[in-house]
Amino acid sequence: MTGATLSHLDAAGHATMVDVSAKAPSLREAVAKGRITMRRTTLDMILSGAAPKGDVLATARIAGIMAAKKTSDLIPLCHPLALSSVKVDLDPMAGDASGIEITARVRTTGPTGVEMEALTAVCVAGLTLYDMCKAVDRDMEIGEICLHHKSGGASGLYERTTPPSR
Repeated sequence: MTGATLSHLDAAGHATMVDVSAKAPSLREAVAKGRITMRRTTLDMILSGAAPKGDVLATARIAGIMAAKKTSDLIPLCHPLALSSVKVDLDPMAGDASGIEITARVRTTGPTGVEMEALTAVCVAGLTLYDMCKAVDRDMEIGEICLHHKSGGASGLYERTTPPSR
């Protein structure tokens, strides 16, 4: 890959999928986070298992995993990847905040990274939480979605050092 430029534009300036065939496969990992804020009563309903649509957390976790596996179907020009691991954690926010922090950790051994898969997993898990609870709380907000960690590949390690902007 020495001297090659990775770009979504071809020589004529048209959008194209980046050719990663010359890149060496390596272990790659990405962690993305986001959150959904909601009324305290909504969070209590979810945590008690009393949501009208069933186990909200289990459904959102599965939706996030499935979304990571289908990222190339959702994001134009994104490479289809064989993912070796997808983990989605849904944790009640601490302190006075009322909501759930969503964390997705995605791994693959391949020629390109999994940042988009981790970010997609967080987005879809948040949307699933919203969908399953919107009948009782339409004021929920999904936000602060960002990459927190990326490792592997030629660009090396990335660790987020700044909080999400508000």
